[in-house]
Amino acid sequence: MIFPDEYKYVGMNRAIPEDADDRRIYFLTKYLIVEDIVEGETGYSLYSVQNTGEQLLRDIANLEKLASGEEIIRYDKELNIKDRTLLIETAHKLCEGKVNTVIFTGIDKHVTFVHKPDLNDILDIEIVDVVPPEPSWLASVLRRLEESGMFGDLTIRFSENLTDLRQFEGENTVFPCSSSGLKGKCLDCDVIKEDGSLLVGCEISRELFESRFPDLEYSFINICPFKSDVFKPAKPFITRCCRSEKSGIVTINGIKGAVVHWGASEFYVANTIWELVKELRERTAHR
Repeated sequence: MIFPDEYKYVGMNRAIPEDADDRRIYFLTKYLIVEDIVEGETGYSLYSVQNTGEQLLRDIANLEKLASGEEIIRYDKELNIKDRTLLIETAHKLCEGKVNTVIFTGIDKHVTFVHKPDLNDILDIEIVDVVPPEPSWLASVLRRLEESGMFGDLTIRFSENLTDLRQFEGENTVFPCSSSGLKGKCLDCDVIKEDGSLLVGCEISRELFESRFPDLEYSFINICPFKSDVFKPAKPFITRCCRSEKSGIVTINGIKGAVVHWGASEFYVANTIWELVKELRERTAHR
């Protein structure tokens, strides 16, 4: 698949290949889209281009045709052409039959293209979190950042792996915090007097329970992402932990992922995703 690094590397004009010796191109141009109008019909050709010289405008040294004619279509709506995942997914749907290239126009009128789109170039990252609240805090943050265009250059998409804590609700269930609104008892406000409780939480919750009620017998479901009884990663992920010292890029179950603190800001979450994707891409490139 070819996807230009920046729209500024794509030139678009009505020069035909025979004119190449008489035309110059901007020095950053790596691809050239040629627009032909024949009998009122608009067609396109796509070339990779090499230039020669030292000036801003340079001579064309070589043209290589990548696609032309029925192989190219132009998408009729303006899109955010900084959203690489959106363009790849859109182009993949449109590339049927002979079509292997889709030209896109941005909201700012700049032009780019996707040639032979490959969905495998999109990196899947799993959002691992708990509900309630709904939507989950981490999923809500990431979806808002995604909509803002924060991850447009990363070529990623998110899926959600959410554990619904309501499945554990009950009279004998103990949750860490009453702010969750879950039905049961909570460590921050209730006193447990009898054996047989089911504690749903992490190692910190366990330490607190045993510190407050040292003589009581209880069972435990661990929801900490590092030792979870309900979650085992199968793909790159981002999740939360209440211990800030465990934040950063981690490996769980042999899978690379990222952990942010429960109180992490949107900026920190966004920065963590960028760091994770950089590491994942570098590992893939070295294979």
